[in-house]
Amino acid sequence: MAPDILADPETDPTATYAVEPALVRRLTSRVVCSPRPEHRLTHTPVGGAPLASLPLSTPDDVAVAVEGARAAQRSWARTPMDLRERILLRYHDLVLERQVELLDLVQLESGKTRRQAFEEVADVALVSRHYARRAAGYLRPRRRAGLLPLATRTVEHHHPKGVVGVVSPWNYPLTLAVSDALPALMAGNAVVLRPDLQSSLTALKAVALLVEAGLPESVLQVVLGDGATVGQAVVDHADYVSYTGSTATGRRVATSAAARLVGCSLELGGKNSMYVAEDADLDRAAARAVGACFSNAGQLCVAMERVIVHESVADAFTECFVAAVQGMRLGSDLVYGFDMGSLVSAEQLRRVTEHVEDARAKGARVLTGGRARPDLGPFFYEPTVLTGVTAAMDVRDEETFGPVVSVYRVASDEEAIRLANDTDYGLNAAVFTRDVARGRRIAAAIAAGTVNINDGYGAAWGSTAAPMGGMKASGLGRRHGAEGITKYTETQTVAVQRLVPLSPFAGMSDEAFATVFTGVLRALKASRRP
Repeated sequence: MAPDILADPETDPTATYAVEPALVRRLTSRVVCSPRPEHRLTHTPVGGAPLASLPLSTPDDVAVAVEGARAAQRSWARTPMDLRERILLRYHDLVLERQVELLDLVQLESGKTRRQAFEEVADVALVSRHYARRAAGYLRPRRRAGLLPLATRTVEHHHPKGVVGVVSPWNYPLTLAVSDALPALMAGNAVVLRPDLQSSLTALKAVALLVEAGLPESVLQVVLGDGATVGQAVVDHADYVSYTGSTATGRRVATSAAARLVGCSLELGGKNSMYVAEDADLDRAAARAVGACFSNAGQLCVAMERVIVHESVADAFTECFVAAVQGMRLGSDLVYGFDMGSLVSAEQLRRVTEHVEDARAKGARVLTGGRARPDLGPFFYEPTVLTGVTAAMDVRDEETFGPVVSVYRVASDEEAIRLANDTDYGLNAAVFTRDVARGRRIAAAIAAGTVNINDGYGAAWGSTAAPMGGMKASGLGRRHGAEGITKYTETQTVAVQRLVPLSPFAGMSDEAFATVFTGVLRALKASRRP
């Protein structure tokens, strides 16, 4: 573990996992709050010990943060793109160099395993490098076809929105705090970030590294508080909102943004399906399903909660899968070597328990798991595989957001597609087959923003040049790729008309002008001009 992260148990034996107060003071000094703010004590899922006392912002503090960010944004927008690029490339290096400290904080705040925490470090490095290298190309002025060849010269420009509000959740403390902020900053915006209180230290550390990389401090402001007050205040003041979280809250964010006529991007819930076709490599599919279903204890918006298996291989696959799940190593120590960590809170444990017990009471079979593990930590729950799930059970259609997956049998690809699409959500999906062309055909028929073939979520998530987001109730907009940065801009068209006017010449009647222009339009069609 990194030095200066954990309190010394010899001097404070009740706070073995508490973060050093000196580090907390350094990190929280960046929070926009009053001189004497209210504080909130957070606890780690790893043992439940006190973690840190955090200062809370108020809605008035949010207004101050937005005002400060708006003032800083004007000069930041004039910063040359190559300087912004150097800052992000330096940030890429710092995140990798300081990963031990980041990993400790991610684990302490979320309860996930170290390997799954490393996914966040890798993701932030990937996003940093991608937008450092590609932002200028995504945003450069582009010539567009004008009304009349040679006579109309049209150029598309992208200007920053102004202040982008980022409201991020607790389940991916590093990734979701900064991976949406980075393209917003590269586009010339300032950012006001409200991370979830449970994951605030990781977010603050990520911001500190950005400042160390060269980002002006006032360009990225941080406020802390609950979603209903401080998060809502960010939504009420920002020029654009990026929100990741539940569908219910996402609807309220969208309503608030729409009332102000500002844009928003929303990555929301999912009830994601993985289909195992009859020609799949079953050992590989079972092994990949473990990570796809139980990474971050299932507290992952793109995690698989439904495994759909062709009936001809259902018994063989289920046997392999259950054996793999039973072999998982559970733990959340700050070392590598575990397959699944803890749920984040008592609320998450309650929801998981209720879904499993409701299914069990209504006739579902628990093939493995199905119980809490207080011997490992206060919020541990065993990875659980259910079968016999029906529409009468909450787990069938509601997002569990925990280590619970249901196995379903189907007789054909068409039936698998219907079941995968039989949900209000449309975030992520997976198809396992040896025939990639077949996998692509199935993928195209699934209503999900990303579909992985022979992988659970990493292939699509790690493809930072390609857009990622949800259909249906899983959200609006996309992160990653060109859409992940142009959404933070106002698109402007500048058209110059030369040589001939777009109106009757001197002495020409309106009727004659219409006749001439009709001929021009027909000629343009004949030339196959778009």
